[in-house]
Amino acid sequence: MADSYFPRWRAQPAAAEGRIVGTDERLAWPQMFAMGVQHVVAMFGSTVLAPLLMGFDPNLCIFMSGIGTLLFFVLVGGRVPSYLGSSFAFIGLVIAVTGYGGHGPNLNIPVALGGIIACGVVYALIGLIVSAVGTQWIETLMPPVVTGAIVCVIGLNLAPIAVHGVSGSNFDSWMALVTVLCVGAVAVFARGMLQRLLILVGLLMAYVIYAIVTNGLGMGKPIDFAIVANAAWFGMPHFTAPVFNMQAMTLLAPIAVILVAENLGHIKAVSAMTGQNLDRYVGRAFLGDGFATIVSGFAGGTGVTTYAENIGVMAVTKIYSTLVFVIAALIALVLGFSPKFGAVIQTIPGPVLGGVSIVVFGLIAVTGARIWVVNKVDFSDNRNLIVAAVTLVLGAGDFSLKLGGFGLGGIGTATFGAIILYALLRRKPVQGPVA
Repeated sequence: MADSYFPRWRAQPAAAEGRIVGTDERLAWPQMFAMGVQHVVAMFGSTVLAPLLMGFDPNLCIFMSGIGTLLFFVLVGGRVPSYLGSSFAFIGLVIAVTGYGGHGPNLNIPVALGGIIACGVVYALIGLIVSAVGTQWIETLMPPVVTGAIVCVIGLNLAPIAVHGVSGSNFDSWMALVTVLCVGAVAVFARGMLQRLLILVGLLMAYVIYAIVTNGLGMGKPIDFAIVANAAWFGMPHFTAPVFNMQAMTLLAPIAVILVAENLGHIKAVSAMTGQNLDRYVGRAFLGDGFATIVSGFAGGTGVTTYAENIGVMAVTKIYSTLVFVIAALIALVLGFSPKFGAVIQTIPGPVLGGVSIVVFGLIAVTGARIWVVNKVDFSDNRNLIVAAVTLVLGAGDFSLKLGGFGLGGIGTATFGAIILYALLRRKPVQGPVA
């Protein structure tokens, strides 16, 4: 039983190959630093990709991911190993409220920031409630059939954005497919950590191919490396102040429900891997994630969430020390102070980014289906069948509802639709397939 707020991290010799390093243990500091770098690399692709798709400053978002991870670490007392990065759940609605066209900086970011902060407040309030009464009510409202459908809908709702982004020319479309093949090749043929970094490595391969074809062979739009040469090595991140627009706030606040489902699933996964019951920290984890989202919104960053990518790294390495995430967060802060690093990110060609988006959004959709498979959701039960079917169509079709000044986009409608529909049908399950 812990007698202090933070664990007393016990140093463990590097010896035992494959031995589990617990949340309250640590390796030698050089090894801990190497693990921190690995976690930064794991989160990098998605933490950069999400802001690029919304027109945010990726450099600032890397910086805020470090801040958010440190806040999370403090609020959970260093008991839950997690890295917080840019959330994909915000993409569709942020684009909707800002009218972002998909290229260059998003000029209406302040409006989105107010909505992101509103989402963080709702999320933090849920965390306070969970801390007081436990997680049973969440698990009752959002069983696997509901959470799986919600996660799946995020990917399906974003699919048109990815496809539209690479349809500007025939060259763009072909380069997007080349990118998809690069990521797929890494996913299937690579091994070890290289395979875990399939998005990042695949993107780099496609980037090189694009540079050869455009800058070398003169096809398509060449990459402009001048912005990298002109950028300073060190400089302050560019912060943006929020604007509180009621319509944007009502649209983005419900995303908190999606983040709750996501975070709860991640904590359950870490509990299973470590053999430790982390349920008592769920409320504090929600509060930490919500608070980190609020702080990110006030600075000009995206909403944040716990990252499955980093949970994957822990599964591979069996190193669960929470101190590793402090090191990773500090590395992210250092990267955030480098405009040159941000300039390199800005050179990523649109077709390459679009190709990666196709893969990532598809993986999100499949992750939802995986929740059904892992939890053995019974689709011979008509209640589960109807909830999943209606949710997927509402989200994929971007079904929107408005009531006075309050509005819900496709993801929001699908999220609340799944929760309400499951509750309404819960008392009268009908056995047997519909058709």
